[in-house]
Amino acid sequence: MAKERLKPISLHQEMQRSYLEYAMSVIVGRALPDARDGLKPVQRRILFAMHELGLTPDRPYRKCARVVGDVLGKYHPHGDQAVYDALVRQVQIFSSRYPILDGHGNFGSIDDDPPAAMRYTETRLAPISNDAILSEIDQETVDFSPNFDGSQQEPDVLPAQLPFLLLNGSAGIAVGMATSIPPHNLNEVVEALIAIVKNPSLSEERLLEIIPGPDFPTGGEILISNGIKETYTKGRGSITMRGIAHIEEIIPGKGKHKRSGIIITELPYQLNKANWIEKLADLVNNGKVSGIADIRDESDRDGMRILVEIKRDSDPEKILDFLYQKTSLQSNFGAILLALVNGQPVQLTLRKLLDNFLEFRENTILLRSNYLLKKIKSRQEIVEALIQAINNLREIINLIEKSKDIAEAKNNLINSLKINERQADGILGMPLKKITSLEKTSLKNEIKDLKLKRDDLESIINNREQLMKLMIKELRELKKRFGSSRKTKLIEGGDALIAERIANQRPNKELQRINALKELSIDSEIIIQSNNEIKIVPSITIKKLKLKESNQEKYFLPPKLIWPIKNEPKILAISELGKIGILKWEFAGQNPGPLEKFLPAGLENDKIINFIPLPNKKGMSLGLISSDGKFKRIAISEITDISNRSTTILKLKDKIKLKSCLIFEENSYLLVISNIGRIIKLKITENEFPCMGKLAKGSNIIKLFPGESIVDVFTVEDKQIKNLILITNKNSFIKHNIQEIEISKKGELGTIGINFKDTKKTKDRVINCFIDNEYIYIKTNKDRYEKLDTKQINSHPYKKEKKLNLSLKENEFIKSILSMILPENN
Repeated sequence: MAKERLKPISLHQEMQRSYLEYAMSVIVGRALPDARDGLKPVQRRILFAMHELGLTPDRPYRKCARVVGDVLGKYHPHGDQAVYDALVRQVQIFSSRYPILDGHGNFGSIDDDPPAAMRYTETRLAPISNDAILSEIDQETVDFSPNFDGSQQEPDVLPAQLPFLLLNGSAGIAVGMATSIPPHNLNEVVEALIAIVKNPSLSEERLLEIIPGPDFPTGGEILISNGIKETYTKGRGSITMRGIAHIEEIIPGKGKHKRSGIIITELPYQLNKANWIEKLADLVNNGKVSGIADIRDESDRDGMRILVEIKRDSDPEKILDFLYQKTSLQSNFGAILLALVNGQPVQLTLRKLLDNFLEFRENTILLRSNYLLKKIKSRQEIVEALIQAINNLREIINLIEKSKDIAEAKNNLINSLKINERQADGILGMPLKKITSLEKTSLKNEIKDLKLKRDDLESIINNREQLMKLMIKELRELKKRFGSSRKTKLIEGGDALIAERIANQRPNKELQRINALKELSIDSEIIIQSNNEIKIVPSITIKKLKLKESNQEKYFLPPKLIWPIKNEPKILAISELGKIGILKWEFAGQNPGPLEKFLPAGLENDKIINFIPLPNKKGMSLGLISSDGKFKRIAISEITDISNRSTTILKLKDKIKLKSCLIFEENSYLLVISNIGRIIKLKITENEFPCMGKLAKGSNIIKLFPGESIVDVFTVEDKQIKNLILITNKNSFIKHNIQEIEISKKGELGTIGINFKDTKKTKDRVINCFIDNEYIYIKTNKDRYEKLDTKQINSHPYKKEKKLNLSLKENEFIKSILSMILPENN
């Protein structure tokens, strides 16, 4: 009996490996488009299969079932319905801004009517795909790879001459990521490409002027807002769309009174017309909206027309506002510019997406030019040999007559005329008609044309400037042939309209907040006291109380934070459970009180560990460190839309708490201080600490010994001269120059900031620390506050331990330290 070949494997490892392989297969092989041609694998395979079938725009339509069969059998071993669905979408004029397939038959409707079965529908390539995607595929412009069974070759990418990822957009859900790219106008995209070619340092502002927003195939309106700018500059954002509606006077018929009606002629992109009408009818029937008498869909082949008939005593303007505010007639397109770059999923900005395409197009033109040059050189050799043969015709004829066979004739020609084998074959294959006078002239003209074409191609290959001129010329030709005017209108003042809608949706929160803010004096400041009481106090009162004066000796309840309200600051509250929210401090003007009153939903019962006023600077990040020594970096843009709710930005294990949250710039230094006096200094760079998503857990930066815990965390800007002061539970301190502390790497031991000499009875430990700050208060176990003598600390030498000048009573010791938060230009 043969020995069984069994190999024991870990179920945990096998599940990890299998799931990772599946995830990568979905990401690369199905869900995400390539940034170069803008196509997913199934779309690329459909186009290539149709090209191989010869289904060009000038040929008759062919059954979709035949196309699907070819794609399945040769290139795409998945379900036939998945392939047909992808084919249908590329035909639908309401799904694609520039459909790349031309269909004949029922391919569905904007009401979400399903397309007819593939045996009934027919298709062929659209002119734009035939000329702007596939025309150069036979010119050695792209690499080919074996198909799933090695029987065929398929292209890795198609030689697209336009960035179809932007023109038609894309949508796909992979494993752990998704893409949602809106369609754009060809004229605007081409002009942007030309502008970048002419001026590689083109500013983002100018680029956004050329491409001001998406252009949806269904038309509608886009509200120009910060969401569009975020989409194009960060690769992710929310774009607000609206349908187009106007008010008309309706004449219902003889003997009936005239009524007003709202006519909707265009809907937002991807909104199902039939479903929208059905949901509006439900709102009317359930009494959610009054004043609507009837809803009728009067759409026909000439265009969309939805009539919402208004009752005689109702205001059509108010009902139209209701439709925008409470229905999907105004909705958001969540844009994520995610695509494959070199086989890796990358979130791209608009500029990076265009640059990526231009690099690909430049390389394609170079490969095409090399291929054409090779063909011209080959033809030039043959024509030169033919001209040489005609000039020595008698000698050639005698030479061939004396040869006993073709091989000898070829050798004789090679030796006599000093030509190569290909040229000899060309002479031997020359028809007799070539020796006529007219054909001789034709050959001479051909050799001149070939030389001119060769010179042009060599100029393109050797001179990048010429190549770029050719690229611009070809882009303009494509724009002239396939460009069209914008379908989607752009409406200014989108941010105000969006805010109005939010206010109407959440009147008890947003409107009340706005009204509370209006009642406050601009020359006031927010105070968060050490007992977590919040109040708004006039600046003049703060001056009288000397709250911000460094020479103030004692104050019973020192403030944690004092911040002016002039610029309507966003103050972030961070809880030890990894949740954040924006403080609703506006209500403290008329009704001051405990912190819990001003926290958003979800934070009321959490312990708040930090308050961070968010700056207006670009490129800032949040740093989060948990009690188990893990650090995570998150971009500020991830938390800009949490105006009235809390959100979790760090998932923590049981018994693990968020220790600190900081705000910093790129290339800042991170300082982690433990209770045994260890100091870890790390440089924060994109490579070492990339920005993560809200659900990520972070990476280990410090391995804690048994009994060791993190005391505090700080960030210091590069080249900033600051001091770090450690306070121990025996009321002593030690000072360090941060620039002199050695930089560590993740997981290293770091620097010992203070040497402790423990006894059997007592253990000295770091209980608090701070970075240069004149507003430091200590809190004792007797709940008494005392201002720290910073003059003593400033005058003391570095790395020397000394007792603090404190007037502590018997059995009184330092419990905690409070560092007041003030604006930099206090």
